[in-house]
This record gives sequence, structure tokens and C-alpha cells, in this order.
Amino acid sequence: MGGIAAIAKESGHTVTGCDQNVYPPMSTQLESLGIALISGFSADQIQLKPDIFVIGNVVTRGNPLMEEILNQNLPYISGPQWLSENILNTRWVLAVAGTHGKTTTSSMLAWILEYAGMHPGFLIGGIPENFGTSARIGAIPSVPHSTVREVSPFFVIEADEYDTAFFDKRSKFVHYRPKTVILNNLEFDHADIFDDLAAIIRQFHHFVRIVPNQGMIVANGNDQNLDQVLKMGCWTPVERFGTQAEWCTVIHEGSVSEVFFRNELQGMLQWNLLGQHNRANALAALAAARHAGVPASTGIEALSQFKNVKRRMEKRGIANNITVYDDFAHHPTAIQTTIDGLRDHIGDARILAVLEPRSNTMKMGVWREKLASSLNGADVVFCYSHDADWVEQALASIGKKVRCFKDLHQLVLEIADSAESGDHVLIMSNGGFGNIHEKLMMQLNRANA
Repeated sequence: MGGIAAIAKESGHTVTGCDQNVYPPMSTQLESLGIALISGFSADQIQLKPDIFVIGNVVTRGNPLMEEILNQNLPYISGPQWLSENILNTRWVLAVAGTHGKTTTSSMLAWILEYAGMHPGFLIGGIPENFGTSARIGAIPSVPHSTVREVSPFFVIEADEYDTAFFDKRSKFVHYRPKTVILNNLEFDHADIFDDLAAIIRQFHHFVRIVPNQGMIVANGNDQNLDQVLKMGCWTPVERFGTQAEWCTVIHEGSVSEVFFRNELQGMLQWNLLGQHNRANALAALAAARHAGVPASTGIEALSQFKNVKRRMEKRGIANNITVYDDFAHHPTAIQTTIDGLRDHIGDARILAVLEPRSNTMKMGVWREKLASSLNGADVVFCYSHDADWVEQALASIGKKVRCFKDLHQLVLEIADSAESGDHVLIMSNGGFGNIHEKLMMQLNRANA
């Protein structure tokens, strides 16, 4: 919603917004754009008298402002529908879907197109460091003295399967009408809106049904759930990544990988991103960009300059030779791949994993049986939850290396006391986590003083 607000502002609209518990980097992005942000959902905000209320899926019946909008029969629309009707309807949309890696892959794809001089618009659920913003309309630099403002035909969007709004229970991505689609992976998630994996597979099938036969689907060749989606019906050419027959990488040495497409070497990818999952993300982005006209060799050059996304293995600082990272991982698969990627990078050094299991699916207990195994690769595990009892039970199998807390201050003190020179502290949460990163860095620096 913050990205949609940014695009609406750039398109010439006057934009205000309201929400609760907004935290950086989105809160600071909105402030920098001059978008007024009101805390809370008070009914008196209808006095602003906007032309239309754009409603996010966090808003439910019973919300005071939404109830007043309905009572007064004021105009409203969902974020995805507004975007579709006002921004995407004339663009070549490149949509990135999947349970994991959407933000990083979307950022890679947008950067490849930017590097190739295509000036894409984009809407991404994070802030790519190459751009410094999560969204833009994609304006083409104007010719000197020209009064015509052109936009790029290309638009990259992170395509979420979560529902659109309380009044539209379809997945968001069915609104986007893409020409190029990446299907990164598919697992059960969002247990608050999907009953089971079959329900999510059905939504992905609905998504596949709207891709034109002149388009392209780039799919993870190692994902059986995606195979099932495509077998339900597909009318679009498919390229697969992660298989030797099509897009694949071969690790050459260190951080260098050879990139192959249909057994032909496309180039050497050298970068600083960690983990096999990011190499897979890169292949998907290269394939999608190639469909839009960017040679793989150019895409590989672009990725060598890719800086990652804020809150995706973002290094927040070093104190006392202790490195602190921030990551968005909140699903067992993402937690494990994040830890594994860091382990590959640091070798035998200790990993102190700090997890806040706060997603709706996690709180519902869906992942209790898989949570412990996802953290096995860490040397010490700190877990923070107001309902710490269920966390302790879920993590009992990994024994004494787990420490659970209900008090954030006490958690920070315990991490700082346990950390030793050479350790790597990996903080994982899909929320603000009480600004634990800054608090921990202050505590580590205080200990050093």
C-alpha cells in the first residue's frame, strides 16, 4: 500500500494515508515523498473528502473508518484494482509470484531492466538498495525542452497470492494481467485465509489462466507443486530454471557461478549474495528479462552490481567483531535457507539466530513441527514471543541451545551477553521487532566501551 501511495503521488494525485504501527523503511519512505500519514483509522478522516479511498487488505469490517465509508456510500476500491485500472492497463507487466523470494527476485528483475536502459516502473514489497524506493511509475528521462512525459512500457510487480481486500477475496495477483510471469516456488502459507495447499494451488492456476499465449512463464523446475499448477492447464510457453536442461548455474569458484541456458554458457555471475536460493532467484530474473528483450549476458552484468534489498540479509553493523544482520525470513523454509546461506559464507563461525515468529500462520501453530528443524543450522537460538510457551514446546527438540523470551529488553541483554568476538547474529522477523537491531547494536557498543 505504501508503494501504491508513492506511485499515485508520482502520477500527480494528492495522497494521504492511514495505518497503525508503521515502521521503517516504509514509514521513512512515505515521509520523504511528502505523503501525510495519519496514525489510526478514526471515522473523522472522511472529512478529508478524497476522490476515492484505496483500501488495503489489512482493513476489515468493524474498522471505524471503513464502517463510515460504507455508511455514507463513499467511493472505495482495492489497491490491486486501482493499480490495474490506472497504471498497469497499458504496460508490459512482469509479475513475480511464489511463497518465497518474491521481493528479491522482483528487485533483481527491475535492476536488470534498469541496467539495460529500459527505465521500468515497479512495485516491490521491500526497498531495493539499487533504487532506494519500493515503487515508481517508470518515467523515461525527458528530452531537453520537451513537455511530454513518457513512461516505460515495462512494469515489474511483486505478485502476492494473499487476498485482495475484505470485499474481494481473490488473490491480488489476478488483477495484474501480466505478460511475463515468474513462479518461484509454492508451499502452504497464509493459513488465516487458505484452508490447505490445494486452495493455494487453485489460486495459482487462476493466475496462470490469464497469461497470454504470447507471454512467458518462468517456473522453478524443482517444485512439484508448481508442476501440479501447470498440469491443471497452461496456454503459455514455459521456461524452467534450476534444471540442467534449461536455466542453471554451476559454481565455478568462491562467489563466481557459470550461468547456462539450454547447455550454452551465458556468462559468469560474480556477486556477494549468499545462498543457493539467491542463485535460483537470479536465474528466474535473467529468464524473465530475456523475454522482455534483455540478453542474458547483459542481465549477468547487471546482477554483478546488484546490491540486494533492505531487510534481506542486510548487514546492520559490526561491534566487538560481532556482525548483526536483519532478515525478513518468517516461514520455516525461508528461515532454513537464510541460515544455510550464511553458514556457507562464514564457515565454522557461530550463528546466533534471533527469531520473532509473528506471522499469522506461525501464530496459528501451522509450522510448529517444522520450526525446530529450520533452526538446526544455528549454534544458539533466541526466540521472542508474547506467547513464549508454545515456542518453547515447538523448539524443545533442539534442546539447550534455545532460549525463549517475552521481554524484549531482557532478550537484547541476553544476546549481547552471549555473543562473542567473531559471532554472527542473524535477526529474523516479518515485522519491526521493536527496533531490536538498533537496541542490540547500542548494547554491544556499550559493552565495548
